[in-house]
Amino acid sequence: MAISMGGGTETPMSDINTTPLVDVMLVLLIIFLIAVPVAIQTIDQLEIPVLESVESKDKVENLLLTVSTSDENGLSAGDTGYTGASRNGECRIYFNNITPVTSQELYDEAFKRLDTIVQRAGGPEAIMNDPEAIPQVHIRGDVNAPWSCVAGAIYNVQAAGYPTVGFISNPIDPNG
Repeated sequence: MAISMGGGTETPMSDINTTPLVDVMLVLLIIFLIAVPVAIQTIDQLEIPVLESVESKDKVENLLLTVSTSDENGLSAGDTGYTGASRNGECRIYFNNITPVTSQELYDEAFKRLDTIVQRAGGPEAIMNDPEAIPQVHIRGDVNAPWSCVAGAIYNVQAAGYPTVGFISNPIDPNG
C-alpha cells in the first residue's frame, strides 16, 4: 500500500498493484498450455504389458490365511445355508485355509509355528543368515471382507514375528 504525499490530502492510497498478479497468471497459463497436451499424448500411448501368470513356488513353512466374514444370518463358510461373506458380518480367519481361529488364537498359533521353524533352523541367528528360510504369511481375502478384518490378521501375524505378509489373488484372464 502506498501513501500519497502531494495535493494536500493526507489519506492513504488504497489501489492494489495488479501487475505482478497478472504476470504470474500469464506464466501459469503458458505452462499449462504446454504441459497438458504433452501429458495427454503420453497417457494415450501407454501400453500395459500382459504377462503370463507363473505359479509361485511356496515353501512348506509359509503360513496361509483366509480372511472372510459371516453372512447376513451370522453363518460362516462351511455352514449349511451360508450365502457368502457380508460387509456387515463378523470377521472370520482360517489358519492354513482350514481351521477357524479367533484373533488371540491366530497370534498364539502363528507364534508357536514360527518359533518351531526358527528352533529347527538353529535359532534366530541361523535363520537370519539365510533369508530364504524365513517363512512368509500369504493372505487370501474375500472381496466382501472389510479392510479392518484383513488389517487385524496382518497385525496379529506381524506381532507374532512374521516379517513378510503378502496377498494371494486370482489372476484375471487378459483375453476375456
